[in-house]
Amino acid sequence: QVQLVESGGGLVQAGDSLRLSCAASGRTFGSYAMGWFRQAPGKGREFVAAISRSGGSTYYADSVKGRFTISRDNAKNTVYLQMNSLKPEDTAVYFCASDGAITSIASSWDSWGQGTQVTVSS
Repeated sequence: QVQLVESGGGLVQAGDSLRLSCAASGRTFGSYAMGWFRQAPGKGREFVAAISRSGGSTYYADSVKGRFTISRDNAKNTVYLQMNSLKPEDTAVYFCASDGAITSIASSWDSWGQGTQVTVSS
C-alpha cells in the first residue's frame, strides 16, 4: 500500500499560479503511475492529470490542458501539479492517486491522499 500526502493548496485570485505536491511512501515510487483528481462541492471526483512511472508520458483533462503541468521526481518520491492561469472553476479539493495503470476513472486508482483545498476567487 502507498501512503500519499498532498500539500500546496490555498486561496488565490483568478490568473494566479499554485504548485501542488504529493509525497509518497510505502512502495518503490517509480513502480507506479501517479495522477491528480479534483472534487468540487456537490460533484464527483474528476480526472485532472496523470503521469507514467518514468515521467515520460503525461495526460491531461481538456479543461486544464495548456494551463496545468504534471511532473514527478522519482528521487524525491514526489509528484507535482503546476497550475497556472487559475480560474474560479478550478476551485476544488485536489487529490493525488497512485496505481499501476493510468485511467481517467477515479474508482480504478488504488491509493489516495487526503486532499488539499484550492480556492480561486474571481
